[in-house]
Amino acid sequence: MSTQQTTIFLIFVLAVLAPLVARFLGRWVRVPIVVFELLLGILVGPALLGWAQPSDFVDLLSNFGLAMLFFMAGSEIELSALQGRTGRRAAGGWLVSLAAGIAAGWLIAPGEAAVVVGVALCSTALGALLPILRDEGELRTPFGRSISAIGAVGEFGPLIAISLFLGGRDPGIATIVLLLFVAVAAVAIWWAFRVPQGALHRLVSASLHTSGQFAVRFVAFALAVLVALSIVLDLDMLLGAFTAGVVWRLAMRDATEHDRHAVESKVEAVAFGFLVPIFFIYTGITFDLQALLDEPVLFLLLPVGLLMLLLIRGLPSTLAAPVGASRRDRMAVALYGATGLPIIVAVTAIGVDEKLISSGLASALVGAGMLSVLLYPLLGTIVRRERLTAPATFQDDLA
Repeated sequence: MSTQQTTIFLIFVLAVLAPLVARFLGRWVRVPIVVFELLLGILVGPALLGWAQPSDFVDLLSNFGLAMLFFMAGSEIELSALQGRTGRRAAGGWLVSLAAGIAAGWLIAPGEAAVVVGVALCSTALGALLPILRDEGELRTPFGRSISAIGAVGEFGPLIAISLFLGGRDPGIATIVLLLFVAVAAVAIWWAFRVPQGALHRLVSASLHTSGQFAVRFVAFALAVLVALSIVLDLDMLLGAFTAGVVWRLAMRDATEHDRHAVESKVEAVAFGFLVPIFFIYTGITFDLQALLDEPVLFLLLPVGLLMLLLIRGLPSTLAAPVGASRRDRMAVALYGATGLPIIVAVTAIGVDEKLISSGLASALVGAGMLSVLLYPLLGTIVRRERLTAPATFQDDLA
């Protein structure tokens, strides 16, 4: 087999192996499956064993996986969670994170590079958190809705910042282009929200168990249209993917519960069973460990970056904690909010392509993001579980 064929084969092998490892270790500690996907990718990639190598075709599949991850994030958003107190506080916390992130970035790499670092540090990996919240049964709880709002702002906000400041355009022109995209997206959202979707729902229902599979095809169509529009306008493609998820959720909101669940299961199967694992495993394969080895001082940025994510993104996220949240709840919110990777991968790739940051700094930031995905959701889940299982304490009642 060619190197590319070997890489694809290994990715599918690891995609099967990752949930088995997670299930086996789940007897003692539950670790997010993306942790194993990342680690297994690093293991077989050039950084260690060298069995798998980067290639253009696998990179394309990985981009599809990243787009699908953001589509799922958009489709899981509870728009009501972005309204009122939770939405305002989530947005306010993100603005604090952005300002603090750029200030910290200026200390690390002054100039435009500070924007790259700042956007990376103010992101939240909602796409990585949603499967965890779903598995924990937290998605529809007040805690889960707060995390969803924090994650939505922590993914959508950085995408806006990337489009405005890192697109290679004058900020004024970039704003006009972004507003054009917003106008088109608003029309799509209006159509999904206001126009009766009975005919769409009937077609979806009629093809649920046939080779037509209209729902899955429509999802692919909506994703392709809005991603293509983003690319044509020279915006980040993830902005289109996220918006497509929001449009799809609104279009299906009035469908019968049976049909909605059936469609969700099919789309989730395509996303989390096929495309998304490719993104996480390939991220591990392409992790540039050699760049860190060439500049050992950058290894210091791994724990520093991990701590910065907690301070810069995690702490401001607690502003959107549910009303009456205990200290443990706020700790869990901070840990979940500080979990970042997809935006970090995307923005550092732009930074390297535009020669704003070095490959070594990009690897250090991605490494910190990987560590955050490895550690923070696990710690947040443990803290949250202890909060739910332990008897209420006097301190919790006062919090």
